[in-house]
Amino acid sequence: MKIVLIGSGNVATVLGRLFIKNGHTIQSVISQNIDHAKTLADEFLSEYNNFSKPINMDCDLVIISVSDYGIENIITEIIDKRKPVVHTSGSVSKDILKKYSDNYGVLYPLQTIRKEMETIPLIPFLVDGSSEEMTIFLEKFAQTVSDNVQRASDEQRCKMHLAAVIASNFSNYMYCLAEEYCINEKVDFNILKPLILETANRVQQNSPCSLQTGPAIRKDIQTMDKHLRLLTTYPKLRTTYLRITDSIMNP
Repeated sequence: MKIVLIGSGNVATVLGRLFIKNGHTIQSVISQNIDHAKTLADEFLSEYNNFSKPINMDCDLVIISVSDYGIENIITEIIDKRKPVVHTSGSVSKDILKKYSDNYGVLYPLQTIRKEMETIPLIPFLVDGSSEEMTIFLEKFAQTVSDNVQRASDEQRCKMHLAAVIASNFSNYMYCLAEEYCINEKVDFNILKPLILETANRVQQNSPCSLQTGPAIRKDIQTMDKHLRLLTTYPKLRTTYLRITDSIMNP
């Protein structure tokens, strides 16, 4: 399939690599920053543009992979309304694309993505289309690059996006807090990494709720009191500890 890719950030970069790896072609990369567009286009051996000249729309699919705010501000005239158009956002309605095409939808990669990745992880995709035909088209396309493709309405996709933020972004923030604490207290954060991996591995086969360990689930007041005394000089972290502990003890 020939693809026009609008965007040059993390998601556009990684998805472009994934598409090419699976036999698709990036026809053109379009970005407001012409240097970013050229860099990515050079990697994909494609054309590039920054909306300043006519765009080659000899493609099968247009993929808009920009910030949520940016989707609404792409120049309408650059896209051929006869071409299928999708965005890759987890929390923006598919109907924002009505003005760009008669056939539109969402191709949402439910994964944490950074262009610095040396290998592309497994990426589940949530798809939705403006019609049954468009949804089937997107399902078939997504299945060429992923073994995990599911349909999801705007509401379902937004709920999954929220769950992803809690499961991934919030967990990573906890790692940040733990790392900062270790650095300040001159203890080795790296020794925690096997624990982090083991915790993540366990949920592959079990409900996380059935795996909860630690002093809060045991209602070990003495240990929690020791921890709170250690956090006396870390008021922000102490507050976080108290709130999370209370949530575990009182679900």
